[in-house]
Amino acid sequence: QVQLVESGGGLVQAGGSLRLSCVASGRTFSNNAMGWFRQAPGQEREFVAAISNSGVDTYYVGSMKGRFTISRDNAKNTVYLQMNSLKPENTAVYYCAGDYFITTIRLGAATYWGQGTQVTVSS
Repeated sequence: QVQLVESGGGLVQAGGSLRLSCVASGRTFSNNAMGWFRQAPGQEREFVAAISNSGVDTYYVGSMKGRFTISRDNAKNTVYLQMNSLKPENTAVYYCAGDYFITTIRLGAATYWGQGTQVTVSS
């Protein structure tokens, strides 16, 4: 069993940056691919980014690529999402997710989910 706890959300002005963190419990973190999703008010949860268990492979939704960077530190059981040049439309609850298979994460069917952290971008 893996438990995920996100942090780093908050209120930021448009053009600003935030770094989200997700700390995983358990000794199997390095066996799992990890990802980030977001859900804006009234919208479905959508995929943002994913990273393989080794950190070598990363995937992004097209609109985030170049502005968002996913990374991980297996020694700290932590995955990060660096978000730059934030826009008001990036306002959402951001969720961390984990699964043995990165494909499963990209499909939105990850096994493990965090509780989410709110990101609000003001104009």
